[in-house]
Amino acid sequence: MSASLLRLDGVCKDFDLGRGRSLRAVDRVSFEVEKSSICVLLGPSGCGKSTVLRMIAGLEEPSDGQVLLQGQPVDGPGRDRGMVFQAYTSFDWMSVRKNVEFGMRINGISAAERRERAEHFIKLVGLGKFIDAYPTQLSGGMRQRVAIARTLANGPELLLMDEPFGALDAETRWHMQELMIEVANEEQTSMVIVTHDIEEAIFLADKIIFLSSHPGRLKEEIIPEFKIGHRIADKEQIIQLPGYAELERKIMRLMREEGTRE
Repeated sequence: MSASLLRLDGVCKDFDLGRGRSLRAVDRVSFEVEKSSICVLLGPSGCGKSTVLRMIAGLEEPSDGQVLLQGQPVDGPGRDRGMVFQAYTSFDWMSVRKNVEFGMRINGISAAERRERAEHFIKLVGLGKFIDAYPTQLSGGMRQRVAIARTLANGPELLLMDEPFGALDAETRWHMQELMIEVANEEQTSMVIVTHDIEEAIFLADKIIFLSSHPGRLKEEIIPEFKIGHRIADKEQIIQLPGYAELERKIMRLMREEGTRE
């Protein structure tokens, strides 16, 4: 078992509704994310997946409990975490190269190192031929690849992704999922990914954290054992493996249970 990179310990999140009222969105959630692993947060709509991710990112503060990264409390955003959102975040007036270099320039990385790292990650996400193109000349999937390359180029310990492929068509989404497997394998990048898509969760995850309906609680921690300890970057192959259909049915049952719970 790999060493733990991230640990959530009894994390809760309450939102103030005013007039002395509050709403508990996340309730006593605890789990760990191992180094170089892909952890997927899954559950019904409104279960607090994105809230948990934002607490890991330091964009929200837990009302109770702790988020620990490499044993240290998370007390705000930091360079050790990179976030990729569903919405495209490229700067339209900058080339792909300049977009990917942007964060490194802000962080004081030298021009030569910026250029080298940008070229590496642009090629890694399959955009080598478009390095001098502008986002307006790219498809949605390609623009999301730019955002992923820019985030990876900053060298985060942990890549956080909130429904990153939700706005893409089915074919592009499938290719992006395969890309993330390749990135994780080549760069040994640790990832926490929020999705509501069962197939996407099973395909990507080394571990699935399934959250219950509101308030979000840890209902089940699922390890896709049928992968036999290694990732499979071919979607046609994985859906035919013994154990895939059984796991998909199990998660569908969990979703149905939570969807009908009052």
